[in-house]
Amino acid sequence: MIRAPLRMSFVGGGTDLPDFYHRSPGRVLSATIDKYIYVLVNPTPLVDKFMVKYQKTELVDHPKDIQHTRVRAALLDLDITKSGIEIGSFADLPAKTGLGSSSSFAVALMKGLNAYLGKTLSREEAAEAASRLEIELLGEPIGKQDQYAASFGGFNIFQFNPDDSVDVESILLDYKKKLEFEDHILLFYTGITRPASSVLSDQKSKIDKNFETYIQMADSVFEFNERLLAGDIKGIAKMLHEGWARKKSLSSSAPNMLVDEIYNAGLGAGAWGGKILGAGGGGCVMFIAPPPAQGKIRERMQTFFKEHELPEGRELPIHFTHTGTDILLNNHYQNGF
Repeated sequence: MIRAPLRMSFVGGGTDLPDFYHRSPGRVLSATIDKYIYVLVNPTPLVDKFMVKYQKTELVDHPKDIQHTRVRAALLDLDITKSGIEIGSFADLPAKTGLGSSSSFAVALMKGLNAYLGKTLSREEAAEAASRLEIELLGEPIGKQDQYAASFGGFNIFQFNPDDSVDVESILLDYKKKLEFEDHILLFYTGITRPASSVLSDQKSKIDKNFETYIQMADSVFEFNERLLAGDIKGIAKMLHEGWARKKSLSSSAPNMLVDEIYNAGLGAGAWGGKILGAGGGGCVMFIAPPPAQGKIRERMQTFFKEHELPEGRELPIHFTHTGTDILLNNHYQNGF
């Protein structure tokens, strides 16, 4: 059993796209939260099939016949073609929330399948394996920040260099400051979902036009880190708000107008700032707000979800975590069984 955390990206998102960082270093500051993707890789010696369980169950003779794109591509790439294996997955939250769930799944899957083969991946190796799976094998128009966040865990600054290397700087945030930051965060799932790839494809096509904006986004990581370490939560909120306004200018596909209305409603109810998480097409909205204003913001969100017929809209209480992707149970993953 492998567990990979989801993440909240604060600043620099989008600068992890190779179209940008091959020309100028990209930087992202993010943190993992206590919401997880779980992947089970299990031998089935009495069932001579490939069994894949997620929202549905697949039972096939060869991995090329598996419909789940990530599982199919990973098995074929690792040359796991001998039947008698079961792969299952479940999650604390639904997909397409803007919290990096697809890449968290990819990291957990690659770590689990390599363990199945008797190989232990380091955090960097697991992140790179997942990035290769999604970007090279599947051709998705995404960057590397989510894979690295899920694999390493905790608060980190990731720098994506033109030679494709990634520098990881762990942020040693004082425990009291971390708790205070948590106390000022409100996270709401909107119930509106949209694949990030559609927004990111549009952003990639306009990187040349918006190149200076991307540089500003990458450089903003330094100031955000200083404010985070200093406990300047109101300053953090202002930076998130400015960053969200900047990000909206990068693509004609973002944001979803209704999601933007949700964000503005939170500001009107007393939030200092915040952002739409992920590429901006839907998913979760995060607010930074003083505790006295949070009751009013919650009421405003509940009313908004009801008025706009968003029955899945709700608050998601979160805590930050310090661990990345872990193998929780490893009774069988030794020497290929």
